[in-house]
Amino acid sequence: MSRLPTKDEILAWIADNPGHTSKRDIAKAFQIKGAARIDLKRLLRDLEAEGHLEKRRKTYRDPDKLPPVAVLQVQGPDDLGDIFARPLEWHGEGPEPRVLFSARATDPALGAGDRILARLQEVQGEDHQYVARLIRRIGTNPRKILGLFRKGAEGGRIVPITKGSDKEWQVAAGATHGAKDGELVEAEQAGPKSRMGLPKARITDRLGDPGAPKAVSLIAIHEHGIPDAFPDAVMAEADRAKPAGLSGRTDLRDMPLITIDPADARDHDDACYAHADDDPKNKGGFVIWVAIADVAHYVRPGSALDREAKKRGNSTYFPDRVVPMLPDRLSGDLCSLHEGVPRACLAVRMVIDAEGNKLRHEFHRGLMRSAASLNYEEVQAAQDGVPNETCAPLLEPVIQPLFAAYAALKRARAARQPLDLDLPERRIVLSDEGQVTSVAFKDRLDAHKLIEEFMVLANVAAAETLIAKRTPLLFRVHEEPDPQRIEALRETAQASGFNLAKGQVLQTRHLNALLNAAEGTDHDELINLSTLRSMQQAYYNPENFGHFGLALKTYAHFTSPIRRYADLIVHRALATAHGWGRDGLSVEEIERLDEVAKHISDTERRSMAAERDTTDRYLAAFLSDQVGAEFTGRISGIARFGAFVKLDETGADGLLPMRALGHEYFHYDAEAQTLMGADTGLVIGIGQQVTVKLAEAVPVTGGLTLELISIDGTQIRHGGRSGRRGKAPRRKAGQARAKAGRSKLRKRR
Repeated sequence: MSRLPTKDEILAWIADNPGHTSKRDIAKAFQIKGAARIDLKRLLRDLEAEGHLEKRRKTYRDPDKLPPVAVLQVQGPDDLGDIFARPLEWHGEGPEPRVLFSARATDPALGAGDRILARLQEVQGEDHQYVARLIRRIGTNPRKILGLFRKGAEGGRIVPITKGSDKEWQVAAGATHGAKDGELVEAEQAGPKSRMGLPKARITDRLGDPGAPKAVSLIAIHEHGIPDAFPDAVMAEADRAKPAGLSGRTDLRDMPLITIDPADARDHDDACYAHADDDPKNKGGFVIWVAIADVAHYVRPGSALDREAKKRGNSTYFPDRVVPMLPDRLSGDLCSLHEGVPRACLAVRMVIDAEGNKLRHEFHRGLMRSAASLNYEEVQAAQDGVPNETCAPLLEPVIQPLFAAYAALKRARAARQPLDLDLPERRIVLSDEGQVTSVAFKDRLDAHKLIEEFMVLANVAAAETLIAKRTPLLFRVHEEPDPQRIEALRETAQASGFNLAKGQVLQTRHLNALLNAAEGTDHDELINLSTLRSMQQAYYNPENFGHFGLALKTYAHFTSPIRRYADLIVHRALATAHGWGRDGLSVEEIERLDEVAKHISDTERRSMAAERDTTDRYLAAFLSDQVGAEFTGRISGIARFGAFVKLDETGADGLLPMRALGHEYFHYDAEAQTLMGADTGLVIGIGQQVTVKLAEAVPVTGGLTLELISIDGTQIRHGGRSGRRGKAPRRKAGQARAKAGRSKLRKRR
């Protein structure tokens, strides 16, 4: 094209090519060269001034976008019977986009004027710009029931599975949702409570066999007493929340902060940006910005939202669902840093030197607008030279400076030497029906580590600021390991041919030296597991006892207030310390920090147990059709009744009961954490490589029972056990001398 394009042609091209929106891309598309580029620049400035385009660094984007989750008001059906809805929060300069509501069969009937929280998907080539799917109707919060359906002559009953509950619910014939007798179902209260007879319920979801994968997380939620339904007062308070304005805030909307999260992230509570420091005194240094959702603005001390968030303590994550700390209106909407939408935040500006040492920092209460919502994989691919359409315009101005700043932080981390355990995390992939389709170990990308280092730095800055301003807070505490556990680790290391320094104050660098020595050897996993077991469990406390694992003297949680109550406390403390408003720490909160710290430490452990139980059940369901198959693994634990094995392929934990260890009797040595055969002297200990056969998999309990085939390459003979208990065979001379030496040492102590 030799002529200059019209404004409409430019806008149409940008709409069709959202990933190529720099001035160079536009000039190339319309074949504009030489002096004509000046005229193109004038056209783009005119479009920006008219509000049709918004310039973000070197790219132009359409500002008229809705967030992925929004509150809508339902409008009446049109002539064709289609239902449309209008967004209640709209920041674009152009006309409101049309939103078509797409109802599912299980959705409640909606009428004109109803307000709903909906998930939006942008569409092209239609007379509407978005399709909305219902999350829930605002103003209604029916009670949820989980139980077994018992079919009757006219409908049936629901028998709850919740511990301590024996109240049944009546289901009318037209409200069974097709449920069969004995199925696990989810239901909601139907109609007002009655003084006579059973309360009425309506089945909303059929979960099938109580032992089936889709039911697993719901059972864990109820077993561990995790609150999963918000009280009406909490929902009403969340529904009344309005977007925060600019008043009293630093305007950060022009800063290209981006969010980087898992591809399936349900919320975005942190954003970051970095650039080289232009201060000549800090050559090679960087300025790093970390912005966190300002949850404290919406969740005020003593409110219904606050009481419920404190009660939950944190969000709980399962492979198929999340039990959030805050309602969707906040966690998925107003507090989530969606792309292109103004959002309230607390931001910290941190200056580091070329070696990654933090020189100074300052906090701001701001209003930001995310330049992009990215996932780890696409950011890593962009840094590796394969950017997609979304990342291409952000690569040079945003992504590359982030990785450059991370490189400096890595140098500081190497000098600090935090504990460097290699414990891969499992990822369970489910089908739409809730069946486990695959179990794999998550990749650890540099993009993951980048965000982790930025968040650690921001957490340190928050703790240091509050200490300096003498403001109470909750610290994240990880105390030094117990000396007895370290002695057990030292003995395990020596038995494996390694050495753990003794006679000096234990530091993480000593443990890292042990881990590095074991890396790549047959004892790699044993040393990692043994080191993990020697650690104390982290917790929250108003007093600062340091963080041993991170090798930090001062640490607090600041970066995830959407999903952790501890972070919300720190946000309020920062508001108090800076005099930002009336939503800081209340006097009552300060007086009860000890109590709150203990409670949220307990809720964190509760969630971890529920998540672990759910993972075990999913893995048992996944392996249930492979009974009789052989697997490789390593001994991960020893008990009086047998040994535990962690399978290599899935990371699942199974039990080798005594009867499955072979034909002989095994003696249990609690001190050495071994089992020793009475006839052969075979020693079974943590870390040994085994081949096992899956004897039983029980999805309801998550239990796996195994049978030992071989250990360290030696076949195990099965058959009639000797039954001879007798004395355990003598250890080898070296082992006996080592144990005798340890006994003398204990006596001297």
